[in-house]
Amino acid sequence: MPDTGVRAARTTVPVRSRTRFELHPGAWWLWSLGLGTAATRTTNPLLLALLTAVAGHVVAVHRSSAPWARSYTAFAKLAVAVLLIRLAFTAVLGSPVPGTHVLFTLPEIPLPAWAQGIRLGGPVSAEALLFSGYNGLKLAALLVCVGAANALASPAKLLKSLPGALYEAGVAVVVALTFAPHLIADVQRLRAARRLRGRPDRGLRGLFQVGLPVLEGALERSVALAAAMDARGYGRTAEVPAPVRRTTTALTLGGLLGVCAGTYGLLTAEGGVYGMPVLLAGALAALAGLRLGGRRSPRTRYRPAPWGVRAWLVAGSGAAVAALLALASVRDPGALHPGVVPLAAPALPLWPAAAILLGLLPVLVVPQDRKEPS
Repeated sequence: MPDTGVRAARTTVPVRSRTRFELHPGAWWLWSLGLGTAATRTTNPLLLALLTAVAGHVVAVHRSSAPWARSYTAFAKLAVAVLLIRLAFTAVLGSPVPGTHVLFTLPEIPLPAWAQGIRLGGPVSAEALLFSGYNGLKLAALLVCVGAANALASPAKLLKSLPGALYEAGVAVVVALTFAPHLIADVQRLRAARRLRGRPDRGLRGLFQVGLPVLEGALERSVALAAAMDARGYGRTAEVPAPVRRTTTALTLGGLLGVCAGTYGLLTAEGGVYGMPVLLAGALAALAGLRLGGRRSPRTRYRPAPWGVRAWLVAGSGAAVAALLALASVRDPGALHPGVVPLAAPALPLWPAAAILLGLLPVLVVPQDRKEPS
């Protein structure tokens, strides 16, 4: 008997999966260090604000939902705190910058003769606050750039990408860098739990009652990390012949000394001829030493992060920003370091500002999170 029943149509429900392009963490760090280097070359508040905006926009576009990616807000708050503390110290302790536009006068405390040159209180001028604010903005922009690297680059993947010779130092750096994000996540989790239970989470009482569980969690995490490192054979080294060890030490130390000498030569007018050759020779010697030193800690990498064209573009954009700002600071120092005596509004130099906008290249070349039907 033929089947006369109605065959049920097979329906396919589209399943959406989240795909994410993972960039090499070293590229993010090189990009952020390039922006940070550019921030050290200027005290122009307009350029520093543009640098901060570029770093913040890239973080807003490419930051993931991982716990370590939430540290950018904390770094931004720390930058604001550093700027306010710098201004407060200038108001209380004075400034070497002479000023004629007195904004207000604080009660001055007389000091003994041996403390000559230091004052507590007294008149506070606009020139002194402006000078202090310019330098505080430089440090704040540098903190924001470091926070951007922490929010964009996975510390675990960065550790896997380090050469074998730097593995021990890399572990210490990664543990230090991940402490702040985990601490912030623990504080947010405990404060949310206390609010759900109707308990105070602000003030001194809330601070004391939240601080103890946070410290206890940090201690437990440290013990678990130590046990995991011991179980995986951390610290074990391979047998390397004595001539290779001596060659590695000589290349590494000589290379680092060459890098220091070359950098000093580039920063001084007298060493402009030998600075770049010595710097390149030192960098090559240090890289050769690190290559040889990697034989002491042989290890394999599971799914190593690829370094492709996008990584070169991201790292190169940060390096280009640093190089162009360094060139601008030499060719037009007045535009990158505006004066405060006499008082004048800082101007925005056009081509240094355009150079900073090169830091937005990761927004164009690195794919964003998107949803695709499978």
